[in-house]
Amino acid sequence: MKDTLAFIGGGNMASAIFGGLIRNGRAPQSILVLEPNEAQRERLEEAHGVRTLAAADATLAEAFVVVWAVKPQVFREAAAPCAAHVAGALQLSVMAGIRSEAIVAATGSERVVRSMPNTPALIGRGIAGLYARPEVTDTERERVEQLLAPTGRCLWVAQEQDLDAVTALSGSGPAYAFYFIEAMIEAAQAMGLSAEQGRELALATFGGATELAERSSETPAVLRERVTSKGGTTYAALTALEAAGVKDAFVRAMQAAQARARELGDEFGR
Repeated sequence: MKDTLAFIGGGNMASAIFGGLIRNGRAPQSILVLEPNEAQRERLEEAHGVRTLAAADATLAEAFVVVWAVKPQVFREAAAPCAAHVAGALQLSVMAGIRSEAIVAATGSERVVRSMPNTPALIGRGIAGLYARPEVTDTERERVEQLLAPTGRCLWVAQEQDLDAVTALSGSGPAYAFYFIEAMIEAAQAMGLSAEQGRELALATFGGATELAERSSETPAVLRERVTSKGGTTYAALTALEAAGVKDAFVRAMQAAQARARELGDEFGR
């Protein structure tokens, strides 16, 4: 059985995946990274000990899984020289917007899994939405989960179009959290605290609230109500947020992200 895992593109997300696999015991020499940038190839070889390629060649045919980790706009260009060597492999995409039918057309393989990860994958705390074409077997699904396990959790969706919603929710989601953390730090300074104090308080609050919600059997709404006393400080804050239409604006923002994900698929992914 083939043992090589090939990555087309050696950027942050690819590094998060194979770096985690190596930490969990996979042999670095079983990982092959196609990366045109010479300086990046040298960094990957030095940091991880993986094999690298400057251009596609028959070495790619060793791979049992090919992970597509290039920018969506260069996918077709990157796939053209690889196609002759990768058709027998399971194709795993971590690219935004490139639909599975485009990967089938570019690689000749019907066995395609699309993944929408997010940036906490870099520290092993991510979550990836996954969609598999019907030709992908249960064993191959399990293999994909094992490959992505070092980056965090996996969530399968039944329809490929659902990945647009996953993109809006968790793919873009870390930016929403950072946005609110930024606002809390600014508020801290406006109220007389230092930026450092505001950062420490905001980060601990977000992290603690998230962990509490994960551990609790109660809904976020119930947890919110437990913190909110009528006429108290939290009530005043939430009333101001509701008056400003923050929740509705937040829902509209994610719908805008979903629509843009669909547009990117129409532009690059067919």
